[in-house]
Amino acid sequence: MGKLYDLLLTDIRFEEGLKACMNCGVCTAICPAAEFYDYDPRKITDAVQSRDEDEIIGLLKSETIWYCGECMSCKTRCPRGNTPGFIIMALRTLSQKLGYFTESEKGRQQLAIKRTVGENIFKYGYCAATYAVNPQMHPEQGPIWEYILENADDVFERLGGQINGIGTGPLRKIPREALDELKKIFDVTGGTEFFDLIEKYSRKKASEMGLQFSSEGTDNDYFVEAYTANNGTHNTH
Repeated sequence: MGKLYDLLLTDIRFEEGLKACMNCGVCTAICPAAEFYDYDPRKITDAVQSRDEDEIIGLLKSETIWYCGECMSCKTRCPRGNTPGFIIMALRTLSQKLGYFTESEKGRQQLAIKRTVGENIFKYGYCAATYAVNPQMHPEQGPIWEYILENADDVFERLGGQINGIGTGPLRKIPREALDELKKIFDVTGGTEFFDLIEKYSRKKASEMGLQFSSEGTDNDYFVEAYTANNGTHNTH
C-alpha cells in the first residue's frame, strides 16, 4: 500500500466510501457536476483504488477534487455501495492537511472560504450571516444585498427574523458564552488546527506567487487572487 493510500484509510469517510469499484460509470451518469465540469467520479474512484502514489498526488493537487457538489447522487446509484462523494471529502481533507490544495486555482479558494464562511462561525455563530455580506464581493447578486442591508430591520421583521436581537428566532444574536464554547469545540476537535494549516500553506503559496499576504481579512493580494481567479478551463462547455 502506498503512504497516501494509508493516510486516506484513516478517514472514516474514505473507508465507508470505497468498497470495490467495477467501473460501470453509473456515478458519472447521474453526477450533476460531471455535466458541467471536467469531472468524472468513476475515474477518480478508479485512480484511488489503484493505490498508485503518483495518481493520488495528482488528484490532491488537481482542480478536479473541488468540482464535486457533495449532492450524494452517486451514493444512491452505485451497485457496489461506493460513495465517490465520501472519497472526494477524504481527498480534499488530505490535500488541505498536506498543503497540496494551493497547487490548484479551485484549491486556493479554501483560504477565501476559511476567512469568510469559516470565521463567520466564530464572529456571529452563523456560517452565512446576511448582515456580514459585502455586496461589492458579490456583484452577481445585483442590487439585492445592498437593498437588504439598507433595509435589514424591516426585511427581517417581516420574515420573522430577529436580526442581532436577544431572544429566539432566525439571525438572533448568539450569546458570547455560546460563541466561546463553539471556539472550544473547534480547539478540542482539531478544527482550529485545521484552519491554521490553511493559513500556513496559503501564506507559503502567496510567497511563491509574489503576492502580498496578511494574517487576516480580505484586503490583500492573495485573498483577492484566490477569490476572483478564473482561468476559464473549468467548464466542459
